[in-house]
Amino acid sequence: MPRYGISLGPDFPAVFAEEDRLDTCKNFLKKIRALRRDRRARRAVRAVDKAANTVSAVAGTIMGAALKLIVTVLLIVITTGLLFTCIFAVYAKTCLNDTLDFSLEEASLDLTSTIWVQNEYGEWEELTKLYDEENREWVDYENIPIYLEWAAVSIEDQRFYEHKGVDWYRTFGAFANMFLSMSNTFGGSTITQQLIKNITHYDDVTVQRKLTEIFSALDFEKLYTKQEIMTWYLNEIYLGEGCYGVQSASRNYFDKNVWELDLAECACIIGITNNPSLYDPYFYPENNKYRQEVILYQMYDQGYISYEEYEQAAAEELVFAYGGDYSYNFTPNSWYVDQVINDVLADLQTTKGISSQAANHLLFCGGYNIYCCMDKNIQSIADYYYQNTDLLPQSYYTSSQQLQSAIVIEDPYTGDIVAIEGGVGEKTQSRLLSRATQAYRPPGSSFKPLSVYAPAIDLGLISLYTDILDSNTVTLSGTDWLPANDKGTYLGYTNILQGIVYSKNTVAAQVLDKLGLQTSYSYLTDHFGITSLIVSDGEGHTDIAYAPLALGQLSYGITVREMAQAYTAFVNDGVMSYGRTYYLVTDHDNNTVMENPTQQIVAIKANTAWNIDYALQQVVSSGTGTDAYFGTTAVAGKTGTTSDDYDRWFVGFTKYYVAAVWTGYDYNECMYFYNNPAAAIFKMVMADVHAGYEYASFTTPTISGDTGLFSSSFPVTTYYYEDETDETDDTGGDTTDDGGEAQDDGGGDTPVDPG
Repeated sequence: MPRYGISLGPDFPAVFAEEDRLDTCKNFLKKIRALRRDRRARRAVRAVDKAANTVSAVAGTIMGAALKLIVTVLLIVITTGLLFTCIFAVYAKTCLNDTLDFSLEEASLDLTSTIWVQNEYGEWEELTKLYDEENREWVDYENIPIYLEWAAVSIEDQRFYEHKGVDWYRTFGAFANMFLSMSNTFGGSTITQQLIKNITHYDDVTVQRKLTEIFSALDFEKLYTKQEIMTWYLNEIYLGEGCYGVQSASRNYFDKNVWELDLAECACIIGITNNPSLYDPYFYPENNKYRQEVILYQMYDQGYISYEEYEQAAAEELVFAYGGDYSYNFTPNSWYVDQVINDVLADLQTTKGISSQAANHLLFCGGYNIYCCMDKNIQSIADYYYQNTDLLPQSYYTSSQQLQSAIVIEDPYTGDIVAIEGGVGEKTQSRLLSRATQAYRPPGSSFKPLSVYAPAIDLGLISLYTDILDSNTVTLSGTDWLPANDKGTYLGYTNILQGIVYSKNTVAAQVLDKLGLQTSYSYLTDHFGITSLIVSDGEGHTDIAYAPLALGQLSYGITVREMAQAYTAFVNDGVMSYGRTYYLVTDHDNNTVMENPTQQIVAIKANTAWNIDYALQQVVSSGTGTDAYFGTTAVAGKTGTTSDDYDRWFVGFTKYYVAAVWTGYDYNECMYFYNNPAAAIFKMVMADVHAGYEYASFTTPTISGDTGLFSSSFPVTTYYYEDETDETDDTGGDTTDDGGEAQDDGGGDTPVDPG
């Protein structure tokens, strides 16, 4: 076999010429080289093919592995998703089920209550508002401006009208943001979700809360219309300055009702809700203006308003209720409002059988309407004198304390308390202790007509002309005690009328001795409605005793309100009218919660009342109460002074009104005045109250003669007077005020509440 695998053949000559052999060799070498090149080429091709096959095989392997991995991951994801869905379904059923049971019918918003008062035309107008932590006034959907709704939708929930409670675009974005940024803030809440969160107060930042909110919103919109949801939302949202809901915010910022707001004002109010502290128009007007313009642009961009409306609203200058020079000013309740609150709270507890806490919640959070008995004109007159201390009587001896006073004015025919002052000067807080209704002070001799003279006349024991000896030598049958008269002056032989006119303590004590302590006590409690008296306090004090009943030195005292109430019987023909500060309470749907009609009791006979009127008119015209006389109508009343001049009273009346006035110091201190300051205040206030009133006289009484109760030697005479205003019987006694020191009847010192 040839070396290169080439056969020369049999005909190849043995001998060649030299040249031929050279050429042949060259050609041969060429062929050999060509063969070698072809062989290397075939080998290279085979190597490339082999490499290509190898790469293809590797790529196929990789692609197969990748495909298997993708399929595996996909199966894991699907399996995990199904597993998570099953777990979540079980979780929602077991853990979220109770939370999903939510309805507006079961929800309760704190609503602001309102006290109403009649003006001079008989129309009811707002006096004040009452609220606890949330100042809210409910407003129905038809009274909400459409601009307000559009403003809320455009900035808070653009797809509100399309979604079913949850905006899935925003929700998925919120969840993605939570997982990618590892943030614990979610966002993405619709108006429906915000409403649920705000009403339930379930606002902790957890996945569970967000899931619960989503499920609740989906169910919620199956039960309620968009209109209902929007109404609740706009009534619930917090808008700064203690305002909850758009109506209270509208009143606070623009001093108008929400239905009166224009486009610019609507955007301003809605702008607050995102951050009430940052966007408060009073404290941060620039921030609020910026937010308002953002909302207006969104309203334009979303097609709710035209570009012209946008420009006009953005350029509008907002006029706020406080002008632009705003500082928070706290205005406390008036004394009258405080008492309305106290009376309504007490009656709610009684009528509903609830605790004081429950009653307080109903009043301040129930959206009640309370129609009060205040007379605005009379209250303003009392306010004028009581808030300007320079107008009040001035002591001739300087004290470190401010002279205090309280007054209650009552309509004797209806029981309407038309004015209350619980102290003098500027009132700085709400719900302060009222010296008119909550402080108990001894009434002194102003108590005698109630405790002694009216009962004794009513029972026929005495008449105004029953003869009696005014002396420090008389003795009482039931006790060794006998009081002294003021300044130690005595009238000698006199009658009951003079004893009343000049407030003689010995006369009152002798009548009480015949009347009996228990009878006096019964008249006070059962006929005159007095509840301040005590039978025994376990410390040796009792008001069923001579000094408390004869001189008004009560163990703990009586309120100014009770004194005014009791005296109504003298004006109203013997019928006492219980005092009231309100007529009616309704809820926010105008359903009656409580009615407070006039309540009366026949305390004494009509002629007994007329006799007392006659006697007390003489007190004012010529006795101890001349400081109270103002002349434009018939005036009657009784002074009262307690031991050491700690308290000075005047309880008086006309045919129109009863007024009880107390004066004194919060901490017991002797009062140094040239006259009776309580009577002087009565005159100032009541003279203005009766300005323009017709002169009205009291009914002429039938006055019997001496009943012979104290001395059979005094003749019995019957007196009749056609005009009691002309009749005076001056025996020359001392006309200084009463209040002489009461001798101790065993009760010890009289404790006094400083009020």
